[in-house]
Amino acid sequence: MKDYLYGQNSILIVAVLFVLILLAQEAGYQIGRHHQRNTDKDVKAQTNTIQAGTLGLLALILGFAFNMSLQTYNDRSESVINEANAIGTALMRTHLLPTPYDSLTRAQLQQYIDLRLALSNTNYAMVKEQEALATKTEGLQRSLWDLGVRAARLDPNPVTTGFFLTALNNLVTAHNERNALLIMHVPEVILYLLFIVFITSGALLGFGSGLGQRRTTLPSALLSFMICLVVFIVIDLDRPVRGIVKVDQHSLERLKQN
Repeated sequence: MKDYLYGQNSILIVAVLFVLILLAQEAGYQIGRHHQRNTDKDVKAQTNTIQAGTLGLLALILGFAFNMSLQTYNDRSESVINEANAIGTALMRTHLLPTPYDSLTRAQLQQYIDLRLALSNTNYAMVKEQEALATKTEGLQRSLWDLGVRAARLDPNPVTTGFFLTALNNLVTAHNERNALLIMHVPEVILYLLFIVFITSGALLGFGSGLGQRRTTLPSALLSFMICLVVFIVIDLDRPVRGIVKVDQHSLERLKQN
């Protein structure tokens, strides 16, 4: 199934969700008012029990989605550090290569850092730019590997050129792992389930208010607003570039400066 929500603005999603919750509460309240005269204490008690169960289910799904998005965010942050370490190791091991391959590989690794930083600043919707960066990165990897092979033929020493080739292999591995984590996110079916339970709980809250003598409009609206804020954080953490909470690129930036 094609991911639809992932391409939409997170603020717009939460705003629409909040409006739907308010509409569901109003609809539930009107239905509750309609059945108020035919309601006794047993029905109200059962309604309160169902409300508590629905809110408990909502909390469970919300906690599960939040934990999943936070774990993905942490994995992405760790992948940036791992890739920076892999590039830094390759940079240091360029000094083990014979002339002129030491300076050639060092210059290309500096270009490689620029490409990886450019990827970090490329929006998810900029598909062509991402594809162009991926093509340049893969081409630069092949060029670095060719230089390493030539250096190994000139100096077939496992302690010098062999170490550099091992560092290049780790660099490619870190590159692939980071790319895989960039496209990972919370399955949208979980978000849809969360929205359905959230809207249903709002309707039940409104229904319960309709069965009573007085309506608690402000507390219900505040509860819905706070839950919407948590939903916003879940969606925001799931988006490594577009969101407010972004993955820290300090490791790569510091490597470029040094």
